[in-house]
Amino acid sequence: MSTKAQTVAEVIANALVRHGIKFVFGQSLPSALILACEAIGIRQIAYRQENMGGAMADGFARVSGQVSVVTAQNGPAATLLVPPLAEALKASIPVVALVQEVERDQADRNAFQELDHLALFQACAKWIRRVGVAERVEDYIDAAFTAAASGRPGPAVVLLPADLLREQAATVAFKRHASLGHWPLDRFQPDAGAIEEAARAIAQARSPVVLAGGGVHAGGGASELAELQEVASLPVFTTNMGKGAVDEHHSLSAGVLGSLVGPRSLGRHTRTLLGEADLVLLVGTRTNQNGTDSWSLIPAGAKILHVDIDPGEIGRSYEALRLVGTASETLRALREALLTQSLTLRQQARAGIEAQIARAWRAFENDRFGVACRTEGPLRPEFLMRELQARLSPETTIVTDASYSSFWVTGQLRSLRAGMRFITPRGLAGLGWGLPLAIGAKIARSDQPVVAIVGDGGFAHSWAEMETLVRLNIAVTVVVLNNGILGFQKHAETVKFQDYTSACHFSAVDHTKVAEACGCPAVRVSRAEDLGEALDRGLNGKSPLLIDMITDPGAFPPISLFEKLQEGV
Repeated sequence: MSTKAQTVAEVIANALVRHGIKFVFGQSLPSALILACEAIGIRQIAYRQENMGGAMADGFARVSGQVSVVTAQNGPAATLLVPPLAEALKASIPVVALVQEVERDQADRNAFQELDHLALFQACAKWIRRVGVAERVEDYIDAAFTAAASGRPGPAVVLLPADLLREQAATVAFKRHASLGHWPLDRFQPDAGAIEEAARAIAQARSPVVLAGGGVHAGGGASELAELQEVASLPVFTTNMGKGAVDEHHSLSAGVLGSLVGPRSLGRHTRTLLGEADLVLLVGTRTNQNGTDSWSLIPAGAKILHVDIDPGEIGRSYEALRLVGTASETLRALREALLTQSLTLRQQARAGIEAQIARAWRAFENDRFGVACRTEGPLRPEFLMRELQARLSPETTIVTDASYSSFWVTGQLRSLRAGMRFITPRGLAGLGWGLPLAIGAKIARSDQPVVAIVGDGGFAHSWAEMETLVRLNIAVTVVVLNNGILGFQKHAETVKFQDYTSACHFSAVDHTKVAEACGCPAVRVSRAEDLGEALDRGLNGKSPLLIDMITDPGAFPPISLFEKLQEGV
């Protein structure tokens, strides 16, 4: 048995094991820490671009229910953690970042790649600390996991001087045994009086509806929402990030709303259901601009009930009955309280609401039939969604980039079960995050299919990670919507200025060549009859596949901003 004293890096690695960490997303640095992790079985998922590791960690945490860990070197690598951590902060995703610092005796001497990391991460993390002494290292690691996973989840950053990691571990008086790597870390619900008041209001309402955001996916909230939907006969909308919270084939599921209310959208037919509501139950939503179509959807006269883990989000845009708690516990308590109320009004109204929602889905299918079933001319994204829908299973995870790809998925695909995952970077909505999010999701669910839908503009930010897919044999099917333009930019500028800037058009790119240069199989699809075979190959395969789908540059999703553009077409 070895009697060699542990280093601080080894203490940290063992603390990560204690918190259930099996993977770290990194690129070798801090070297002492990565070596210590790999020596005890923690696998490094090595990224190629330093701004992609944080997004991989984000995708892993969203799907796994575990806190994820990303590592980075001081200086440039640390600065490139800012974008993905900002997304995680806005999307409420727990990521612990372990960032190397210059050696302690070199601080404030312009050491190589020295930077003020405390200032750097202020705007994109909820907690940042520098560890100064070996005696406190486990205290700070546990504090980081606690900060990331408790309350409103988000990123926590631990700054680790390089010389400290090599230092011999200190003897501590109090051993730590807790495992803090799951989220939400603390589960709680509002007091009984607030729950009773909310249940009474729902039971007495003439036309209550639910609008669920991304927070409902944490800790079993989706299954509790599905039970509440059924017991209380409540119609449910979701935001983009809440997509998949309920089975969208349920007779009371009204799909995604938000800004998806333009021509050929489901929301064009369902928004009246929300507009006529006298009570709106908000669950795990920031009531942000995209989720409310610029705060225009929720009727001014409606009573608002708001369930959220973050007290500061309740009342931000709409005064509401405050239901501060985790979604699963609060929805369960609300359902149990409703069972003590008379639900006669809800039961009497149910058939009419179901018929209204069914008519909306039928009208939506009729509206999009011409583009979703078109087999001549340039391929439409709606055609891809139709082909993909036929191949989905409830266990499939769909991941998108920001911009158009997220709207195509949330507005055109239909969830098959409560809790089905559609991962969209809508916290801050930066381009390029679809592929690394999908890598993280696949690491979390290695035995289940993962499909990444990305635009050619976003894919260019992250295509180096195709090599990561190949090197680690991560079987993600990547579909590139190749329309040769920055679609949202061009179309939004056209609406606002009747013109568009010179950056909106690209030179032609054959993305199959990019993939093949990395060793990844790839197929280019420009004909409708070839798409299904390509999707089957990807979904049934055991290795990554890129599908470069040549799409109609005139296609745009049915968001409200583009209504005038559609009139022009």
